[in-house]
Amino acid sequence: MKIREHQSYKYASEVCNGEIIAPKYVIIQCKEFLKIADGKSEKYCINEDTVDLIDNILKLLVMARGLKAQQTIYEAFAGFQFFLIIAVLCTVYKDNKNHRRYETAILEICRKNGKTFLVAVIFIILFFIEPKFSKFYSVAPDGSLSREVQTAIREIIQSSSALDGKFKIRRDDILCLLNQNDYFPLNFSASRLDGKLPNAFVADEVGALTSNYPLEAMRSGQLMILNKLGCIISTKYPTINNPFEDEVAYAKKVLDGIIQDDSVFSLLYEPDEPKNWMSDDKVIMQGNPLAMVVPEVMKDLVKKRAVAIESPLKRENFLTKHCNIIYQGIGTETYIPVDEVQKCKADKIDWQGRRVYLGVDLAETTDNCAVAIASLDDYGNILADVLAFIPEGRIDIKNRSEKIDYRTFIEAGKCIACGDNVVDYAVIEQFVLDIEDTYGVEVCGIAFDRYNAMSSAQKWEQKYTNLTVEVKQHSSVLHPATKLLREKIIDGQFQYEENKLLEINFQNAKCVEDTNKNKYVNKKKSNGKVDMVVALINAVYLLNEFEILSDIAWSVQI
Repeated sequence: MKIREHQSYKYASEVCNGEIIAPKYVIIQCKEFLKIADGKSEKYCINEDTVDLIDNILKLLVMARGLKAQQTIYEAFAGFQFFLIIAVLCTVYKDNKNHRRYETAILEICRKNGKTFLVAVIFIILFFIEPKFSKFYSVAPDGSLSREVQTAIREIIQSSSALDGKFKIRRDDILCLLNQNDYFPLNFSASRLDGKLPNAFVADEVGALTSNYPLEAMRSGQLMILNKLGCIISTKYPTINNPFEDEVAYAKKVLDGIIQDDSVFSLLYEPDEPKNWMSDDKVIMQGNPLAMVVPEVMKDLVKKRAVAIESPLKRENFLTKHCNIIYQGIGTETYIPVDEVQKCKADKIDWQGRRVYLGVDLAETTDNCAVAIASLDDYGNILADVLAFIPEGRIDIKNRSEKIDYRTFIEAGKCIACGDNVVDYAVIEQFVLDIEDTYGVEVCGIAFDRYNAMSSAQKWEQKYTNLTVEVKQHSSVLHPATKLLREKIIDGQFQYEENKLLEINFQNAKCVEDTNKNKYVNKKKSNGKVDMVVALINAVYLLNEFEILSDIAWSVQI
């Protein structure tokens, strides 16, 4: 079958055309698939022979139970399920069609969308398309979850007469007798998963893992595998501090184009406007692709939503498990969409002779620090430059833990490595002291947080007399600057030169409201480092106080 006639292509097309309601990151991934399927990629293509092989396998497999029991899986599959499998397993390099593009597949999807069933189908396909003696593993937060995958595989095999005599199902593994490919369900362990050599693994309910050790143990065993594959699958959980949120945050950076990683594929079914969950069916649809094709699922979810609206005690389960919304962060929202920030990128900013305000975020010395420079031009635009400071001795550790390449940002001049295992404050202090000469500007104020910067502020005061300003890091103080910066960016009245690290910080930043409706960027609820955004807000605070508000007051007096 030609790929343009396939269900996977049809699904991606209908998503991009708006015929199927899907969240924005799913749309981005579908557009990438269509680009490749339409032959517009210089590097990748779809291996149509593998597409045909997978289709033939699916036509042999029979649904064991559910609304479509006894149908073939090919007949029962939903469009998004075809799309995931074909995109991940059939996207290959043009110059080597035996080499797959994707090494990581991330699926964020709500409960009751056939997640475990889909994992089981993936494993059965891999039994037939991977080389002889391949090893497959499933990992999960506990043994019972891992065994659910094993049970789903067994049920499909035992319901499909075409597979009779081709598998040996044992307590601890499932062996394909045709090629000796072997699947093992693994119990969760914090230290005993090393030494495995998986051609492929699936990690289920990753949001419930207490650490990313199982994922890293699996990945470390794949170093010598050509077509390695790790499938990371989960619903949301009530906290952002879990390995799945780290994987999702990284995937979003890839889809937004601020990190280049061709090996990651992701389908992130989380609603674009979670605040509208009580009234907008789109919230349910964007988190539950199966509800778009199975009316019974949609009807059940609408009923559950009505109960959650009337009973606050039942909201957490409904929102996290059936809408992919983190309930404890229901008042938390993305500060500024990164695509809005990227629209404000300028080729060059002329700083010469400008009045500037500095914002400093001196966090704990083992963490990132940042200095921001902000100015107001004659047209009311905020001009900005922000630099990060990190401990030089921790670069490799930070690269691994944060999944970004700090050395690239250091080479680009947007990050300065100083100190060994702790940031050398002296380097930051000297950078601030040299700003007038470096940029050719006049420093009119330096905003700092008393908690970490008192000693540094005293040194700056010796040069910039009466210009150092302590800015209390409280929502009531920072709300006006937080709001102003957001409005300027959304209105296109903000400019910055190429700075991928700043864009990453913006994407990480989450905004919350206090009891008085004051909004502020909350470090604890953000998905990664936001020091550059915090420093910028501090700088904008002074810009607002001494330029914008003072001009307004002067105009009123006149």
